[in-house]
Amino acid sequence: MKMTTIKAIIVDDEELARSLVREYLSAHPAVEIVAECANGFEAVKAVAELNPDLMFLDIQMPKLSGFEVIELLDEPPAVIFVTAFDQYALKAFDVHAVDYLLKPYGKERFNQALQQALDRISRKIPNKTKEILSEAKPTDQLLERILIKEGSKVLVIPTEKVDYIEAQDDYISVRSEGRSHLKMQRMSDMESQLDPRQFVRIHRSYILNIERISKIELYAKDSRTAILKDGTQLPVSRTGYDRLKELL
Repeated sequence: MKMTTIKAIIVDDEELARSLVREYLSAHPAVEIVAECANGFEAVKAVAELNPDLMFLDIQMPKLSGFEVIELLDEPPAVIFVTAFDQYALKAFDVHAVDYLLKPYGKERFNQALQQALDRISRKIPNKTKEILSEAKPTDQLLERILIKEGSKVLVIPTEKVDYIEAQDDYISVRSEGRSHLKMQRMSDMESQLDPRQFVRIHRSYILNIERISKIELYAKDSRTAILKDGTQLPVSRTGYDRLKELL
């Protein structure tokens, strides 16, 4: 009977950390390393191109964190998270029985996490990696940039460069520097992550960066229009106007 090969990728910005995973995996011939990535951008590209079964993913990395990598993947593979220490993450991982390695770790702990992951893969247990993201990230951490995947490219848009965000069915359209970018996310989720001192839900379909406002004009009774500095006009609901008045 032919042994099924598990395709794995290793994602860590430290060469020493990648080499340790590589060394420990050498004792497991059923696992084939198909890529090693030194940053999150390489990881997103590698997953799209190689469709691995398993990913060893460092959480704390420059440019893109491990959580941001997962956010950008439509269907992430099974993941063994690797972290130096992250209290939010560890709690979420324990609740959802997601495999993780706490640095520094030894061969025994590595083998234990690997065996759990391989077991979940072989039994085709649904991957809950996406579900833990909101619990694993600190609740008081406001969004400083918006990540958008366009094909194999990853766009990183600092929130201060966002003009406004528009709801479009299951997507949001992020308007920045004269261009619109689609991202699959609920408007309410995005609103909860943005700095409320800078971004206001002016209408059920629009979140506005208040620094872009030129003036507010009365359109009809209880209905107003926000005129932006570039001339764009956005509707403002009565509730949205009340929110704006508190900040302006």
